[in-house]
Amino acid sequence: MKNKKWKFIVLAVVVAGVALFWAVKSSNNKKSTEKTTIVNPVYGNIQTFVSTTGTVLPQNRLEVKPAISGRVESILVKEGDKVRKGQTMAWMSSTERAALLDAARAQGEAVVKQWQEVYKSTPLIAPIDGEVIVKSVEPGQTVTTSEAILVLSDRLIVQAQFDETDIGKIKMGQPAMITLDAYPDIKVNGTVNHIYYESQVVSNVSIYKVDVLPDKVPAEFRSGMTAEVKVLEANRENVLTLPLEAIKQDKEGSYVLIDQGKEQDPSQRRIATGLSDDTNIEIASGLTTTDRVAIQSATYVPAAQTTTGGNPFMPSRPGQRSQTNRKTGK
Repeated sequence: MKNKKWKFIVLAVVVAGVALFWAVKSSNNKKSTEKTTIVNPVYGNIQTFVSTTGTVLPQNRLEVKPAISGRVESILVKEGDKVRKGQTMAWMSSTERAALLDAARAQGEAVVKQWQEVYKSTPLIAPIDGEVIVKSVEPGQTVTTSEAILVLSDRLIVQAQFDETDIGKIKMGQPAMITLDAYPDIKVNGTVNHIYYESQVVSNVSIYKVDVLPDKVPAEFRSGMTAEVKVLEANRENVLTLPLEAIKQDKEGSYVLIDQGKEQDPSQRRIATGLSDDTNIEIASGLTTTDRVAIQSATYVPAAQTTTGGNPFMPSRPGQRSQTNRKTGK
């Protein structure tokens, strides 16, 4: 029993040794090399944005309900039409008028015209300037005073949602960029028009609504569409910039490596930085456009074939000699 136990222990040690050998060899098959790129600071613009999602909604949504219960005789507008305040959008008959006209039709067209002149239909008037976004009934349909026949919107906006960590960066009048998910190629400029005071809790996060007013509402905008909203937080124009990867940090602050030529190592130079975006950073002081800044990045390439390349635990094929035998001719 003891002999079997020792055999298992020896076997486990051998397997672990083989695994360690191949792990060390695999790590040695790659070596790290440094690639150096030389860049000069350049003047450019840097912008930072606060991004979120939003929904296209009417800024003011108004349901137009009839003043009387009865039958809709005709509708003069359709969805997407622009209407002016005071414009007639539909004609209605009260319940009594509809009953009289139906009875008159059994007596002939002349009687119908007589009653139409005596008992006028009731117009449905647009209360505001706006756009028809919903037409919920058709001519001939009977409605009550609690039912909306048409829905108007004075204009479409995008209502964005910012969490409490970002709402402090949003100010009235900030420029914004709107992109619809359905039309990613259409970019619409806008402005922060209203910041709501009351928050809503969504997934345990406090969310604040922000109305973004498009400078121009394209025909593709539809109520309920999802949009991406990018609010411009900060903008620096014509400032000295460098790629972010050129900047190094230590306990004393920021510095860059200045190229000294092929025969000398790069030297460190302290700098002051400012605004940064996803790719570039503002250089407030310490550099000019004539400075040659070295960007060093580590890359890994396969090492050269080692002289002991085979698996020492695998038997060699017939006619195959080891690397050592090839060199000595044995």
